[in-house]
Amino acid sequence: MIAAAIVVFHVLGALSSIHAIMTTRTEQGAIAWAVSLNTFPYVAVPAYWVLGRSRFGGYVSARRENMEEVAGVTAEAVVAVAPFRVAEAEVDPAGRAAERLAGLPFLRGNSVQLLVNGDATFKSIFEGIDSAREYVLVEYYIVHDDAIGRELKTRLVERARSGVRVRFLYDEVGSLDLPRAYLDELRAAGIEVHAFHTRKGPRNRFQLNFRNHRKIVVVDGRVAWVGGLNVGDEYLSRDAKIGPWRDTHVRIEGPGALGAQLAFAEDWHWAEGSRLELRWDPVPSGTGDAPVLIVPSGPADELETANLMYIHAINSARERIWIASPYFVPDKPVIDALQLAGLRGVDVRILIPDKPDNPLVGLAAYSYLDDASLTGARFYRYGAGFLHEKVMLVDRSTATVGTANFDNRSFRLNFEITAVISDGAFAAEVERMFEADFALSRVMEPGEYGRKSWWFRFGARLARLTGPIQ
Repeated sequence: MIAAAIVVFHVLGALSSIHAIMTTRTEQGAIAWAVSLNTFPYVAVPAYWVLGRSRFGGYVSARRENMEEVAGVTAEAVVAVAPFRVAEAEVDPAGRAAERLAGLPFLRGNSVQLLVNGDATFKSIFEGIDSAREYVLVEYYIVHDDAIGRELKTRLVERARSGVRVRFLYDEVGSLDLPRAYLDELRAAGIEVHAFHTRKGPRNRFQLNFRNHRKIVVVDGRVAWVGGLNVGDEYLSRDAKIGPWRDTHVRIEGPGALGAQLAFAEDWHWAEGSRLELRWDPVPSGTGDAPVLIVPSGPADELETANLMYIHAINSARERIWIASPYFVPDKPVIDALQLAGLRGVDVRILIPDKPDNPLVGLAAYSYLDDASLTGARFYRYGAGFLHEKVMLVDRSTATVGTANFDNRSFRLNFEITAVISDGAFAAEVERMFEADFALSRVMEPGEYGRKSWWFRFGARLARLTGPIQ
């Protein structure tokens, strides 16, 4: 019996390694899986089929079907968007590449508001929900049944009982502790509630590696919110164990909100299987004209959308590239792009937490310091709390606010969403926010990593090797 089991595991290991070689997105990942599947199949085979896949196949066909339906129903709306599309001549090469990655154009007619930390973010979102007249779309990676979670529930229930259609989508892994009673209360008020279902379908039954990391709220197809904050008291610095929480969101009013709505509609179609009847006619804000591009990304994309978008932004920077991320575990192409930016004389600054919530991430960040700082990149470690924002500033014209971290999970495994805003006034506001954060940070000194003990440096290198699964 034992001999037969050993044979079966080795056969499964060989077959799984073939699958890994044909489907894993990076050469390093393919090699690592192939070696481990053939060397330690008893552990590696179940690990591979739970954690190893990097392409969410079922979502691809659902996306095609959904896009065909949306195109059929909203053909007139597509024409209506044309007056708000930024002229091709006004979009620089970096912007055109981002448009192709997103499958959407930059749209004018938007007012944008930078929301710094939880109080400002939830105040804005709740005011938006209270103003809804037709529908509210809510999608989060984490929702807690705590004070802020219950306030969200109360406001959604009130809107639903007033006749507003409310759809609520959550990630079942991120919101694992969300009690059934919370969801039942939403449903009892007439709210449609669904988990994202990353394990939906026989091929995905044991797949736990894909997560819907998006944070989206859309009201009436006219206003959208995206950014780093989930729904939980810790995001408002109310958790004494975590302490102060530093995060950023953005409010977008105008045609750009439709990009976030489209991402929600695709996710809903995957989770629930039906098309949503939504407004697709773009409505300008009337108080701003900022060009906005919404870039959804995830493991169903043909290309590595998030990875390519950030690499291209770094390569396109001429004056500065400032990046804030709680998890900075990039792959070699990103480090190479940062080094090249430094060689061009670009002001490269990376803002990370001084005390990360993941020890592996904190260790790995030290190993990247040596590589990136060789050509002038500076690392700032934020010390006034836990830094969770995902923001990038390129030169003096463009800023991004979204959900994607600088790590393998966000680049290849998570469903993410990023707002790209090409507006000088907004970029200046983001610059002031960065400067305030830098003032509360310490700069990592060149050689700091080399002065650490041998065991620390060994641990940092080991942590770096785990980057693909962090």
